[in-house]
Amino acid sequence: IAMAMVSSVRLTAAVRAPRAAGAATRRVCAAAKGTGKFIVGGNWKSNGTTESIATLVDGLNAGAASVRCEVVCGAPFVYLPQTQATLGAPFEVAAQNCWEMGPGAYTGEVGAEMLKDIGVPWVILGHSERRALCGETDSVVADKVAKALETGLKVIACIGETLEEREAGQTVAVCTRQLKAMTDKVSDWSNVVIAYEPVWAIGTGKVATPQQAQEVHAAVRAFMAEAVGADAAAGIRIQYGGSVNPGNCDELAGMEDIDGFLVGGASLNAGDFLTICAAARYSA
Repeated sequence: IAMAMVSSVRLTAAVRAPRAAGAATRRVCAAAKGTGKFIVGGNWKSNGTTESIATLVDGLNAGAASVRCEVVCGAPFVYLPQTQATLGAPFEVAAQNCWEMGPGAYTGEVGAEMLKDIGVPWVILGHSERRALCGETDSVVADKVAKALETGLKVIACIGETLEEREAGQTVAVCTRQLKAMTDKVSDWSNVVIAYEPVWAIGTGKVATPQQAQEVHAAVRAFMAEAVGADAAAGIRIQYGGSVNPGNCDELAGMEDIDGFLVGGASLNAGDFLTICAAARYSA
């Protein structure tokens, strides 16, 4: 992993130019395993009303023709039907969580089977806010990922370190620990997108530099190559999340191992979110 991190910082002088030949090779491999397409997720979190979501969806639909990447919008549970009914292609809908068990006496929980039943194709799992505020452990997150995949959902699986862990030099150790819990329970990664979100950058206005983000993404890919094989690792898309906005998205998109974004606050503004989606043009 250390060697991968060293090699990852050999960046091109201009991030808007095509990526290096090594990246092109990786993308060819990715195309053999999946779409390899840049993917942007919008995590609306616990925000919205019937009216505000209608306005947001109208804005997204108005700009749909300009979108050249895969886009997933994570609506709150109660607004999933409204979002599904009104949000057009190419946008898809995601839930922000699901229960790791099957149907049963689990008051207040929403099962993966329920999401599948109403036609929700994606679910975001393991977000740092759920880890910190709801006590979701690495093991619980891994169980949720395995259950969602078994049920036929596609997953955005979140990982990331706190500021204290970064300052202690534990960034890669934390991310790989979180991933190992998943690789121990999941063998097929074709329907999983990994979202690296440094906790210290979520909603704070702080953002990892493109080089910092690239180093972690490269280390994540190197770990996945060891854990599930080089071909599978090449096909896994790794998003960056953490105060992504219209001002920093282009440069971040130019990094070799950044395959998309998971966007929080900026996803609630249709214009800003569409601008971030447009950064896909800087990805090889």
